[in-house]
Amino acid sequence: MNLTTTAFAPGGRIPLQYTCDGSDFSPDLEWQDPPQGVESFALIVDDPDAPRGTWVHWLVYNIPAPAFRLAAKLPREAEHPSGLRQGLNSWGRIGYGGPCPPSGAHRYFFRLHALDAVLDLPGGASRDELEAAMAGHVLARAELMGTYSR
Repeated sequence: MNLTTTAFAPGGRIPLQYTCDGSDFSPDLEWQDPPQGVESFALIVDDPDAPRGTWVHWLVYNIPAPAFRLAAKLPREAEHPSGLRQGLNSWGRIGYGGPCPPSGAHRYFFRLHALDAVLDLPGGASRDELEAAMAGHVLARAELMGTYSR
């Protein structure tokens, strides 16, 4: 499975519009070659370089299996008509919260998980709740990393 975006090159700098210093929009994401048996996808975006431990920027789950992309500027809603759900980021808010490092260069990992189930998890879940629900259901993973500094 492969994860890409038109917003930045793999390992490249995340543009201002996708950060707290700009419009704070979520970037578009697209994936190819999921494994057989996928029922849904889940996305976890985090910053392991945060001074107080890994910072969660975005949780998206129950992305329908037929979907192979997330459009940019995804509304910050816990539940979408498609069945897609979003969880809480480390700011305690639903949806995407872009890079906002206090200092230095940080890495932002976008990790997409192909799952063999639709998760029985309401919108607004925490990372721990999402990871517990995903346990034993991950068929494949794809990763994209971008950087940002102020």
